[in-house]
Amino acid sequence: MPLHERQLFLQNLAQTSDTPLMLEIYRAKGVYLFSPYRKKYIDLISGIGVSNVGHSHPRVLKAIRQQSERYLHLMVYGEYVQSPQTQLAKKLVSMLPQHLDNVYFVNSGSEAIEGAMKLAKRFTGRTELVSCLNAYHGSSHGALSIGGSEHFKNAYRPLLPDIRQIRFGEMADLELITRKTAGVIIETVQGEAGVRVPSAEYMQALRKRCTETETLLVLDEIQAGFGRTGKFWAFEHFGIEPDVLVTAKAMGGGMPLGAFISSKEIMAVLKNNPILGHITTFGGHPVSCAASLASMEVIENEQLVSQIPQKEALFRKLLTHPLIREIRSCGLMMAVEFENFEILKKIIDKTIEKGAITDWFLFCDNSMRIAPPLIITEKQIKKACTAILEACEEVNA
Repeated sequence: MPLHERQLFLQNLAQTSDTPLMLEIYRAKGVYLFSPYRKKYIDLISGIGVSNVGHSHPRVLKAIRQQSERYLHLMVYGEYVQSPQTQLAKKLVSMLPQHLDNVYFVNSGSEAIEGAMKLAKRFTGRTELVSCLNAYHGSSHGALSIGGSEHFKNAYRPLLPDIRQIRFGEMADLELITRKTAGVIIETVQGEAGVRVPSAEYMQALRKRCTETETLLVLDEIQAGFGRTGKFWAFEHFGIEPDVLVTAKAMGGGMPLGAFISSKEIMAVLKNNPILGHITTFGGHPVSCAASLASMEVIENEQLVSQIPQKEALFRKLLTHPLIREIRSCGLMMAVEFENFEILKKIIDKTIEKGAITDWFLFCDNSMRIAPPLIITEKQIKKACTAILEACEEVNA
């Protein structure tokens, strides 16, 4: 972009921090982002868990073009029969447990969480919601209310009442889930806490406790879904099934799309008392749904999920350095821990200079995020790890 584009970015676009990355990108293909100045970057964060099939996948682009020539937005969600929605819902349901047979399409993860929160309250008739410390479920007011960082929440109080928080992975805290609890909303793998993977025993005990108290178990797979962890759905690692599943990010193949999914019985409560219990204008946009269906077909046809364990193992094998304290991972959802943010930030900056884009986590700022497109090759993994290790060496010198 010319210099004036950078000025316009700062002057006319609302900023989210005083230190934006300010990388100028004019094209993206596969695992690479390209600057106007002939520099290319390996995208190790996939736009924060979005580009699972890579950027500008030909099959996804074809689906977008074809659907855009048929029609764009027609009507608010839930009124017209639109093939992109029905075909995508059919495909999603085919890849889920039998009882998860009803899909409500929205625009984003935050909106999907909002819908799931309302659904839990409406179905159970209860008001209490349980979430985890260090959880991240989105930035809208309701999603923020169940988030796990007081630093991010304090400026926006009062938030929703009747929110109870428990420690992720702690068996003893499951007793705080009672018959007053409408829903437990929990990330299957905690993302912004720095990739925290629970034990199967914990997840099974959580499922049992929710069943005992007739509480809806809502699993947030906004980051962890669509193959990211080495299973299409992360809950498949733990031998459990949710009452409500929330997904977004990679779902749209690069287009904005999210969903909350449950049984027809549970979802039916949104139809009456009041009618239109949840409403969205653009949810399930036909172009986004077409892109999503195409991306699911790519994941399936290119057998991307089965390749994840091998790629995860290669990252873990290559990323060894005295500055690296620990690597936590669940598939290609990885956190590389350093001593502190100051060291990590220097390494990240140098890694970007060397052509690999990474960052840190909202609630774990001493850990580097690695979540590349699932299509990343062995050669590209080696190249990316070389950039990280060279950055570590320069910081450690």
